Amino acid sequence: MNISFAGKVVLVTGGSDGIGAGCARVFAESGARVIISSRSSERGPDLAATLSAAGPGSCRFVACDVADPGALRSMIDTIVAEEGDLHVLVNNAGQNFGWRPIDEVTIEEFVEILRIDLVPYFAGAKFALPHLRKNHGAIVNVGSIVAETGFYWNPDYVAAKGGISSLTKALAIDESVNGVRVNAVLPGNILTRRRRSIEAEAVNGSQLHDFLESWQWLGRSGEPEEVGYAVAFLASDQASFITGATLIVSGGVELGMGRKVPYSDLFHE
Repeated sequence: MNISFAGKVVLVTGGSDGIGAGCARVFAESGARVIISSRSSERGPDLAATLSAAGPGSCRFVACDVADPGALRSMIDTIVAEEGDLHVLVNNAGQNFGWRPIDEVTIEEFVEILRIDLVPYFAGAKFALPHLRKNHGAIVNVGSIVAETGFYWNPDYVAAKGGISSLTKALAIDESVNGVRVNAVLPGNILTRRRRSIEAEAVNGSQLHDFLESWQWLGRSGEPEEVGYAVAFLASDQASFITGATLIVSGGVELGMGRKVPYSDLFHE
């Protein structure tokens, strides 16, 4: 990728796995000093060591539950104190509680997914912006294509992702006077470790895999690094006239009209 982040400090939340790890890899390959955070230390330290060894950038891991606003604020302040700056915030950490109709989602569960999937994006921006304003940095929010299309049996998750897109636009307006650009990337089907795990546990796993692969006009699901390239572009100086955008990275899953059929049998017996 012909974009350089040499000397830039980049924080990727949820960066130890999946799309977050793909973003971290692209930024490290572009010369950035990358910090990845995650609640679990299961994969983060090993990924950070691998990316640092590969260079030309560096990567380190910080354990942090970003759903805890106090912990998130402390992490950001510590990063700035240790690294001397913060140039890019990639809000990525999140969770999907599974596929259920609204009848089976309690109010408490809905509040919880907002606490995990939406509030940390608001809090991360709030705590990072005082630092990003100093160097005209950037925020890239990793949302989801479901914010545009909706999704089957997923009202809580879709609502949270829709909030991310709306928050992106609102912050882009407010922060334009401060020289901070705020954009979002909306991935479609990405072949992450979690996706593979869902397929492995499904009743008809291979059928589910083929079904999901067939959604994209490009004929396949995306790779985490392909989302990372889009995130890095929006964070770079090459995107200096782009703010408030929601860039879809989906292989065309949302394009065209077609027959709609239920597919609950692929997720449930």
